[in-house]
Amino acid sequence: MCLAVDASTPKTVKEITQIGITCGYPAIKKLNISSILSRQKGLVIRSPNGWELTTKGKTHIKGVVGGPVAELSDTLRSNLPNIAEVESRAFVEEAVQCFEAHLYRAAVVLSWVGAISVLYNHVLTEHKQIFNATAVKKNPKWKAANTSDDLTRMKEADFLEVCESASVIGKSVKQELQTVLTFRNGCGHPNSLKLGEHRVSAHIESLILNVYSQY
Repeated sequence: MCLAVDASTPKTVKEITQIGITCGYPAIKKLNISSILSRQKGLVIRSPNGWELTTKGKTHIKGVVGGPVAELSDTLRSNLPNIAEVESRAFVEEAVQCFEAHLYRAAVVLSWVGAISVLYNHVLTEHKQIFNATAVKKNPKWKAANTSDDLTRMKEADFLEVCESASVIGKSVKQELQTVLTFRNGCGHPNSLKLGEHRVSAHIESLILNVYSQY
């Protein structure tokens, strides 16, 4: 399971040990990790860069975890190098960790925060002038935004509306993100809302498809 964390990257014994400790299993320091892994025939291989899961091993881990957690985590992690903005990437990394730990409310909120951060950065670097011009038409009191902090002065729902009007995003994407935002709001406040793995995975998958992999 330690190898399943960022499964596409081989890991040394030292790295595997550190992952185990971080996940709350300090006893891993006393284990002969190489000996244990060498007995997992067909599930792992030892490459020049370290130990890694085989295809069969990844399937096994998905079965142990249950549901789409391992697959979704791997998909989210594969998008991390494409997120240039450090703070945005940090939000996504925390969302992945929460999802893997089945902390679903936290995963929903953090994945949205990361996505809106990516959109803020995209607007400021590619569409700042047209966005501000469109925002002023909708609200004459709007002061031109030059930083992400400036954009937080606008409600997120209004931000999506302006993005569509300024042709930053399409109508269908705006509608999908509005649905995602509504779900995020439901998860971000004390209430009786019940969450399941598949509903949360659908939320994160939508953000991957419409934000993280696009910008």
